[in-house]
Amino acid sequence: MPSQFFGLNIAYTGLLASNAALNTTSNNIANVQTEGYSRQQVTTQAANALRVFQTYGCAGAGVETLAIERVRNEFYDFRFWNNNEKVGEYEQKIYYMEQIESYFHDNGQNAGFKTVFDQLMITGLQELMKNPDNLSFKEQFVGYAGALTEYFNNVAGNLEKLQKDVNEEIKVKVDEINSIASEIAALNKQINTIELKGVNANELRDRRTLLVDQLSQIVDVEVKETKIADLNNPDRNTGGSRFTVKIAGGQVLVDNFEYNGLKCVSRTDDQKVNQTDVDGLYDVVWDDGTNSKFNLYGGAIGGALKGLIDLRDGNNGESFSGVIVPNGVDNTNHTVTVKVDKHYLKDLNKCNLSDSGGVIKLGNKEYYYDSWTYSVSYDNGEPEYTYTFQMSDTATINAAEGSTASVGKSVAYQGVPYYMAQMNEWIRTFSQKFNDILTSGYAGDQKGVALFTANMMTENKQYFFGNHGDETEDEYVERVEKALEAQGLTKPYNPADKDKVLAVCEAALQDYRYDTESKEAYENRVNKLKKFATEHPELALTDAEIKEAAKLKVTVGKDDANSQSYYLMTAKYFDVSNTVENDPSLLATKKKEGDGAEQNDLLEDINKIATDKGSMSFRGCSASEFLQCILSDVALNASRAETFYSSYADIAISIDTQRISISGVDEDEEAVNLVKYQNGYTLASKMIQTLTEVYDRLILQTGV
Repeated sequence: MPSQFFGLNIAYTGLLASNAALNTTSNNIANVQTEGYSRQQVTTQAANALRVFQTYGCAGAGVETLAIERVRNEFYDFRFWNNNEKVGEYEQKIYYMEQIESYFHDNGQNAGFKTVFDQLMITGLQELMKNPDNLSFKEQFVGYAGALTEYFNNVAGNLEKLQKDVNEEIKVKVDEINSIASEIAALNKQINTIELKGVNANELRDRRTLLVDQLSQIVDVEVKETKIADLNNPDRNTGGSRFTVKIAGGQVLVDNFEYNGLKCVSRTDDQKVNQTDVDGLYDVVWDDGTNSKFNLYGGAIGGALKGLIDLRDGNNGESFSGVIVPNGVDNTNHTVTVKVDKHYLKDLNKCNLSDSGGVIKLGNKEYYYDSWTYSVSYDNGEPEYTYTFQMSDTATINAAEGSTASVGKSVAYQGVPYYMAQMNEWIRTFSQKFNDILTSGYAGDQKGVALFTANMMTENKQYFFGNHGDETEDEYVERVEKALEAQGLTKPYNPADKDKVLAVCEAALQDYRYDTESKEAYENRVNKLKKFATEHPELALTDAEIKEAAKLKVTVGKDDANSQSYYLMTAKYFDVSNTVENDPSLLATKKKEGDGAEQNDLLEDINKIATDKGSMSFRGCSASEFLQCILSDVALNASRAETFYSSYADIAISIDTQRISISGVDEDEEAVNLVKYQNGYTLASKMIQTLTEVYDRLILQTGV
């Protein structure tokens, strides 16, 4: 039979269990307001009964206090983390899209697009049409044109500043990721150190879960914890575990005690992606000595980091991509020619490819390029659009024809690069149409000059966008012959100088252009060159040579100072020609030189640009509807971000409420537990007191 003192041991185990429960309840109450704290509870079970070899078989041996465990349902944690990344993403988008919306907003009080455009095309133009030869009205009109260019300069400057701010916030988020990763790795080590001894590290686990909560709002997370097994005794619980955190679609950030740090590296000038990008945008790489790239553009990346990347690099999916043409790789001249079929690459006014060099990916390998040439040909009756990239080094280009070629990443969001490109497209198209009308007319007895131009980025000069589109074949031949004479080449030309002559002929054809090529324009150039070839048979120019020279070719990034392409006109450097600004009398108002000073027929054509889609079209709308097009994009994105943020924030609250209902501390419940465990402790104490009296009688009064 059991010892007389067996009951005392049973009461003692009850006292210990109640004491542990009371202490745990006290800890729960103390942490009722602690963020991330999980309610704890004592786990007990009946102790193994003793065989006493009596008729009643076994005697109960009391209670065993197994552990103090936190109450947590990881299912809700995973749901919360998956939803939290959306909250972080749309929170960023709401904040910055509201700023972009304010840049374009025009309520009639601030000088928004509608205000300055109406001043130019309604107020200024109508007054000038009434008095076409009045210098003061010409000065006023040029002043309104300057206000329009200043508007775009300011909006572009604001968008650049916003892109810089987003770029810096990306660095802040990367630093936060590193800080959280290092702390999680340290906690993993502490948790294993404690739990290898058979004790639960509840508070440390709570801290780790809270850190993952914070991380999930910055970037998507994937968490996995596996128990470490004893290979010699698989059934033994070692208490150790391996905790891994993966981010951005499965890239390992933390692996138990180690973490992979990230760092931001500024792009150099020859790593620029978009023409409108500010200098020094960050690429994120792993800080492990290899500087391998961290994938910022994967489909699985989420959180605030995705929101910031979308805003900084969002190009509406309009990145450069194409395929290498047959025989498109020239390792002698270190060039590669790529055929494109995207609508925004066929029209150079819509393109946003870097004009200062960059990185092109051919197949699976990256190369640096210095410049590129945009070409259009009609050899097969249908236009073929190609880009030829001049590589910046002498490395052998290992890429086969038909291989893909790409620059930058396709980011299907309307971020800063998208709005920059939209502004550039409008001002390039508008300026071309406007300037072409002016240069076709006359101011008095002088040929009209262009009004809109662009300032050079590196020099205190302005670009000259020539226009000889309306010259005859004879005028073209005369102009080429003068250019050849200036180079010391006289008639009849030496066949040995054919290449030099062709170069001058081609340059003369290329110094007027529409960056939106048409078949008629191409045939016009062919006919002009054929006229030259007919008058100079000594050169024996072939049809193939004529067609090649007549192809539209726009070289960007190599000799920008002499380029005639409107591609160099961007919103930031949009300006009024110094020539017209200094002498407004040069502003053309009539179509024919011999017409009187009161003639304003040229101004009628300019007036059509504002509202006539046949004169100028932007996204299927007229020139005056630019603001509606842009604001519709901005408003839609802002509204969508607000809607999604509100939805995901509500879901986050709902999931967190479910988490708290399980793992949170309920004050009323703890009050009930306090009374329950207090009673248990009191009863266990009473049992010990009762047994004390029994032992007193047994030992002191029976003489045992």
